[in-house]
Amino acid sequence: MSKPLLIDTHAHLYLDAFDDDRPAMVQRALDHGVKKLLLPNIDNSTIDAMLEMEDRFPAVCFPMMGLHPCSVGEDNAAATRIIEQWLASRPFVAVGEIGTDLYWDKTWVEAQIGIFKWHLALAREAGLPVVIHSRDSLDLNIGIVREMQDGRLTGVFHCFNGTAEQAQQITDLGFHMGIGGVVTFKNAGVDQVVASLPLGNLVLETDAPYLTPVPFRGQRNESAYLVHVAQKLADVTGISLEQVAAETTRNAEALFPGITAQA
Repeated sequence: MSKPLLIDTHAHLYLDAFDDDRPAMVQRALDHGVKKLLLPNIDNSTIDAMLEMEDRFPAVCFPMMGLHPCSVGEDNAAATRIIEQWLASRPFVAVGEIGTDLYWDKTWVEAQIGIFKWHLALAREAGLPVVIHSRDSLDLNIGIVREMQDGRLTGVFHCFNGTAEQAQQITDLGFHMGIGGVVTFKNAGVDQVVASLPLGNLVLETDAPYLTPVPFRGQRNESAYLVHVAQKLADVTGISLEQVAAETTRNAEALFPGITAQA
């Protein structure tokens, strides 16, 4: 019996956590039916490694371009200039990873908000989806997207762990939610919220090497483990794994048309 085909819509596979076994790690993902791997950028220091993965694994790895909010600081002119140049010079499947982060450090929150809005404006003009980081800042980011939404913005709220009310606000904005390893955590409560969400608004992700799902929690995460996220989603919704895979893959292909255009 063939494996359900899945898409990992968010994985930092270019980081040095994978330096010792990157080809084998990608092959494990393919062997587990994870056919496409989307790579969100962090900052200017990660661009070369990310693009090298695209070159090394064509039609499997698909890069995004953006500045992670945790890389926003006092002087962002050089970083934003480089991102703008890259977006103008070649195709990317999305603008990301962008957003705000109120967990680690609130020092640069106003700068984060400004850079987030700048990214959203770029994405609107380029016709690209966005991938949004919202650690301890989901309401803030929903409000910013609502303010900027003119019918042209699409994308995904990465690592969704919000309430049913927040999920409704996200879907009302025409956005998707990224479901990852947190849905498998026993006490996180995400599974209870996700159980009531329409499958048409969900995509799957790992955030590898972070947020490893049960039963591998505590180890390095990798894209092959996406099947455990899909199985948990199937369990809590009462839908078959095959249907979860088919619908979330269809959602990802519609949300990120660049992954089919380059296939």
